[in-house]
Amino acid sequence: MEFFNSLETLPPLLKTFWYIAIPVSVIFLLQAILTFVGGGDGCDNVDMDAGADGEHGHSSFFSLKNLTNFLLGFSWAGIALYSSIASPTLLAAVATLVGLGFVWIFFLIIRQIEKLAEDNSFRLSSVLGRQAEVYLPIPANKLNSGKVLISVGGSVRELPAMTTGECIANGQRVTVVALEDGLLMVELERGISHG
Repeated sequence: MEFFNSLETLPPLLKTFWYIAIPVSVIFLLQAILTFVGGGDGCDNVDMDAGADGEHGHSSFFSLKNLTNFLLGFSWAGIALYSSIASPTLLAAVATLVGLGFVWIFFLIIRQIEKLAEDNSFRLSSVLGRQAEVYLPIPANKLNSGKVLISVGGSVRELPAMTTGECIANGQRVTVVALEDGLLMVELERGISHG
């Protein structure tokens, strides 16, 4: 209570900075806590609703989180620089620039978080038409499955494969032509044989 009483004795501009900084800091802390415990996704800066054209990810400059970030930077810069900058106009201008800088920094952080949250999960359908190398021999005429090594999205995967043709030996190059019950249907690449 003594702290709030001492605010009354401050010059009007510094008092204004403090009256902005205290509630905004509390709101910022609550937003941060809710983001980390699951009450928010940390992406409130970005409007994730589909636009008229169906695209996602349109930036929303005017949001509660951006306003909070701006006021946080603005008020604390004003408090920190009050004794260093004598001109109230220059102080307000510098504090505004710092506030805008806070919005920009948090926007960049959110963009990086979005990149980390991208769905890079493997989809079996992504291997259609790709080449693979036989790892375990593939028996003829869908009698049983063998295994192939296939590179997808920068990683090599070992996947079960079958063929409708002749037996395909280790080291042979094949092409994925279809998917059947979670198995790759492959064909021997034409003209290539490691006999």
